[in-house]
Amino acid sequence: MGDILATIGRSALTFFASVGRLILFAGVALSHIVRLPLYWKLLLRQMIQIGYNSLPVVGLTSLFTGMVLALQSHTGFSGLGGDAAVALLVVLSVTRELGPVIAGLMVAGRVGAAIAAELGTMSVTDQIAALSTLSTNPFKYLVVPRVLAGVVCMPLLVVIADIIGILGGYIVAVYLLDYNPSSYLHQTWVALKTPDVVSGLVKAAVFGFIVTLLGCYHGYHSRGGAQGVGSATTNAVVSSSIVILLMDYLLTSVFFS
Repeated sequence: MGDILATIGRSALTFFASVGRLILFAGVALSHIVRLPLYWKLLLRQMIQIGYNSLPVVGLTSLFTGMVLALQSHTGFSGLGGDAAVALLVVLSVTRELGPVIAGLMVAGRVGAAIAAELGTMSVTDQIAALSTLSTNPFKYLVVPRVLAGVVCMPLLVVIADIIGILGGYIVAVYLLDYNPSSYLHQTWVALKTPDVVSGLVKAAVFGFIVTLLGCYHGYHSRGGAQGVGSATTNAVVSSSIVILLMDYLLTSVFFS
């Protein structure tokens, strides 16, 4: 019994120590974001890598998510005589939840892993330490451009994901389920509310911050050669996914409770 409690205690202390290091890392990163100078060329490069290069995977997942939503909701509501609710369900689900969450998870898998691997490789080969000897702040050079690009690009990605997701629902409803196109578009327009879209965009900005920050954190503190880089990459994706789902619940409670 004593050994079990000791193990639980050590695990709890390790967890809280990790949370403390992450909060300190985030604090330092935020303090450098609000202080000049900014490396604008690096910021633009990260916006292309995080935003533009993520468009295909985010667009495809959003399209199929909208299509599945329309199909499943039609199957569920047909027995209840509520076919008209399909457009409403697709719009609400995509703009409030699935658009930002699916985009966040996709970016976490693609971008978070890439950031952790890149910074992890730089860390284990002492390239980050070399930046300091060259009077270049590693946070301003490596962390700030990635975090800013994530916060800026994720809402733009989610706007596109919302449009493509709703389009996927329209394609299935009209061309597979024989819904009236004009009626479906009218129901979609009526169901589309500004607060739903805004809440999704706020979530997207938060998710972009989480993905890039955790990718930088795990890569920055990577140790132990190639094995350490692999662990940093895995930890970045897993922790980002968990925190995204946790923050999604908290933000949903704030916006809609």
